[in-house]
Amino acid sequence: MGPLSPPSPLSENPESLDPESPDPESPEPPRSSQLTDILTSLRDRVMGVSESVLSTVDGLLVVADADTVHPESVAALAAATLGVSRRIAEQAKVGALREVVARCGSGYVIVLAVGERALLTVMGDDGLDLAAFQRESPATVDELTKVLAADVAH
Repeated sequence: MGPLSPPSPLSENPESLDPESPDPESPEPPRSSQLTDILTSLRDRVMGVSESVLSTVDGLLVVADADTVHPESVAALAAATLGVSRRIAEQAKVGALREVVARCGSGYVIVLAVGERALLTVMGDDGLDLAAFQRESPATVDELTKVLAADVAH
């Protein structure tokens, strides 16, 4: 997984990341369904992943696979976490930020960049298989990036 790049401005059309605006000529399912399926797949493939939220880098919710957290709050906090963590990495002179992992009393919160315009926040219980997560998350990020890019292209 590469370093997180500084966020680029969103396109002129703020609805460009709106997963609910399907292409009327496309036989594909709505983008929100595709994105949610990708999040669900990560939960199914990695033991301990309990919830996930996909958001824009400025903290707006795109989709969520979540039952107990408030997705809009997680989206906003993930954006703030990314900003603060980039500054810490810069001040510590340890290179570009790749991901943020918070190990908490009963689980984990992990924030990953999805391209330059989105964030994936994953919540896991104390039994989260970090090795499996590290192995599976790049493919998940790639899938999400492709679906979001296709949405912007339409």
